[in-house]
Amino acid sequence: MPVRIRLARHGRRKRPFYHIVVADSRAKRDGKFIEKIGTYNPLTHPATITLDREKAVEWILKGAQPSETVRSILRLKGVLYRIHLLKGVKKGALTQEEADRLYQEFIQKKEEKLRQMRREELMRQRQFWEKVSGAAESPSAEPQEVSDTEESTTESATGENVTTEAQDTSEAEAANEQTATDESTEDVDTTAAESPQDEPTTEEETNSSTESDEEKSET
Repeated sequence: MPVRIRLARHGRRKRPFYHIVVADSRAKRDGKFIEKIGTYNPLTHPATITLDREKAVEWILKGAQPSETVRSILRLKGVLYRIHLLKGVKKGALTQEEADRLYQEFIQKKEEKLRQMRREELMRQRQFWEKVSGAAESPSAEPQEVSDTEESTTESATGENVTTEAQDTSEAEAANEQTATDESTEDVDTTAAESPQDEPTTEEETNSSTESDEEKSET
């Protein structure tokens, strides 16, 4: 009877949860099985896997064939590496103690890597929820609003000051123009008043020059 190590689906719709089972290859996917050796939850990060390694090794050595997904799980959990070491012991390439030591080192490295991934995921989720909830930004929210109000008040006051200054400047320019106009009018009046006084002076000079010419002619 061909035996397969495969996944049996459980859980509700769009929330899958799998059992790792040893079953007859001719049985339905979620039908009867020979033995359950673990579980697999792909919805977590990293995926949560529980596995009886000794049972998995035993069934592999008996000839059970894992599916592609289960093979990846067995490789991750060190089952295939365990079988590789056992074959080395059987061939005399290494002793049982060395195989056990290498296997334990491999498992410790894998478990440490998984713990590190879980810590990073928890930290990422915590940062995400802090950012979404705005708990870290809430204390500075009200001061920001106050500062915006102050800025708008300052801008309006500045605009009023600029308008007042522009009005003052235009009034000063108008006053200067009026003063210049008055001064030019006064200059014209002064020139008109002084011009008749200059004419007699010109006539006197003409008369004096005529008298001098007559004296010269008599002489």
